[in-house]
Amino acid sequence: MRSLGANKLPEDAQPFILIVEDESLIRETITMALTEEGYQVLAVEDGRQALDVVHASRTSDEGDVSAIDLLILDLMLPYINGLDLCRLLRQEGITTPILMLSAKGTETDIVVGLEIGADDYLAKPFGMRELIARCRSLLRRASRQPASQEQLIVQFQEIALYPQECRVTVRDGAVNLSPKEFTLLELFINNPRRVFSRDQLLERVWGIDFMGDSKTVDVHIRWLREKLELDPSNPQYIITVRGFGYRLG
Repeated sequence: MRSLGANKLPEDAQPFILIVEDESLIRETITMALTEEGYQVLAVEDGRQALDVVHASRTSDEGDVSAIDLLILDLMLPYINGLDLCRLLRQEGITTPILMLSAKGTETDIVVGLEIGADDYLAKPFGMRELIARCRSLLRRASRQPASQEQLIVQFQEIALYPQECRVTVRDGAVNLSPKEFTLLELFINNPRRVFSRDQLLERVWGIDFMGDSKTVDVHIRWLREKLELDPSNPQYIITVRGFGYRLG
């Protein structure tokens, strides 16, 4: 296990995974399993230490934020809990994939975690093989280079999306979207009036390796409507096409 006191980030090409878990047995078990898979691993026990490591990675290599390839984040942590830490990182523009862990497995907990920017969610207790599979999936998705954006602004009616800045305005007002919400809206706005099924949206936005439920799509559509629509219960932008899926406009 790497020591936080060493204050050094990995320098070779192997993916670097930061584990934030306050239960020592779980922390050590995950560390051992991922190390045996060939990953570089640093494990810390609270949110404050994790934030220090992330900030250190941002100041290393002339501001390169890619030193951390994946963050495994427990929900219940001392000092700064997992939800608040995830929210802070996303607000700072850090897009490192986050796999959230929690003994809480209710739909509400999962929705909140995904809404604030987590990329995947694993409820305790879980098997190491499933954890490793999810880590591989997130790392594969993160390694795919996004398509280049030639347009600085993509517009649909009163929605303006700025791909290179990862920001959105509606009716000239800024809208704060999570990474998945932004990607979902970007897909819609680049394909106006095209109907996407839930499965198509899962594959295009979450990736073919996503292991969650299709309800994830409905949750994100609901949140998008609440942020974009004047009347979310009577949407004018994101339309439900019954029996088929969703479209923009």
